[in-house]
Amino acid sequence: MLDRGPPQSPPTAEADGSEANDVPFGALQQCVALRDWLLSEGARMPNAEDLLAGLAERLIDLGVPVDRATTAIDALHSEYSGVGRFWTRESGSTVRLFPHGDASDKAYRESPFHTVHETGEWLILDLAETPPGAYAVIPDLKAEGYRHYIVAPLFFTNGTRNGITFATRSEDGFRDEDVAILRFVIPTLAAVMEMRSINKQLDHVLRIYVGDEPHKAILAGSIRRGHVQRIRSAIFFADMRDYTRISAEMTPEEAVDLLNIFFDCLVPAIEREGGEVLKYLGDGLLAIFRERGDDLGGAAKGALTAAQSALAALDEANGLGRFAQPVAAGIALHHGEAAYGNVGSGARLDFTVIGRDVNLASRLARLNRTLGEPLLMSKPFVDFLWGDPVPLGSHTLDGFAEPMRVFRPGRAPAAV
Repeated sequence: MLDRGPPQSPPTAEADGSEANDVPFGALQQCVALRDWLLSEGARMPNAEDLLAGLAERLIDLGVPVDRATTAIDALHSEYSGVGRFWTRESGSTVRLFPHGDASDKAYRESPFHTVHETGEWLILDLAETPPGAYAVIPDLKAEGYRHYIVAPLFFTNGTRNGITFATRSEDGFRDEDVAILRFVIPTLAAVMEMRSINKQLDHVLRIYVGDEPHKAILAGSIRRGHVQRIRSAIFFADMRDYTRISAEMTPEEAVDLLNIFFDCLVPAIEREGGEVLKYLGDGLLAIFRERGDDLGGAAKGALTAAQSALAALDEANGLGRFAQPVAAGIALHHGEAAYGNVGSGARLDFTVIGRDVNLASRLARLNRTLGEPLLMSKPFVDFLWGDPVPLGSHTLDGFAEPMRVFRPGRAPAAV
């Protein structure tokens, strides 16, 4: 057993004002400087792994023999439940995403983080006397030559439970003065990491629900009702054919799975071509392809390529039996002006897409079934394409006085 002096009261995740009393004589000024660094430069670092590396390096400068440091931070993200960051003296920083599901839940229950979250206290282990089966990570730590291991909970004010670990290969392990320095620094680290985590979560959640450009506008302050931003773009409108009939006998869970598989065929194709999905509309979606500089044909070409790729992906999914019964889509392409607008009442607003051209694209999509075509293009859209689109005549669209000339793709159009 390592000799760490007389027993101390267990360190906790909360600062109680006594941390400075335990810091070794002569080290307090450096510890305060480290806390100042965390609150200033560390808080503004673009990458959280750089923050962890910077903390470890400064602890080493203070004489704390850190050879390995990790954090596990809860994430509010549709694709993963948490983020693990790892730093070692030999390899620097790496990042690992923890997926949603039973495997991650099981790994958490077998980890020391579960223990410190349940007890609210730090876990300090002499690895020479810790059984390999105590936690899943212990055999790896021993095999890599680590002698002493500290796990501390990081409880954020929003209720999430996170954690940080330190390991050392030092023969003396972490001394009492090392633990005192960590106790002094970690409450500040927790506050900085929470600020960073909340900002990141807000960024992620807004992007998930409103799209990339709208979320930037919201974070930049475009939250006043009635504020409108106009964008010239190719407009992509798609929906599933016969969704009501197909889903009539499905459970809500089965209907959600149906829609997710359907959108998995459409969205990657849109994003590959630089499009932005602005709205999911039940069994359909609305996307735009912005004009970029002087390349006025690029948006239309990207939208058409995305539409054809999406239909091909849907055919492939049908061929692989991913749907309980064959599923088809109708896609309409138009070129014009989309307008982002804050619409609503009181404190409840929706950042939505409005405008004549958006309405026209949705009406055009209704012609897919009537004409028996999976992909239709308006005259303003094909004006931006080379190639040989096939005319399908002029058609009156609901709510529009002037008939619209409509086309389907012909031989491989290209950008102007």
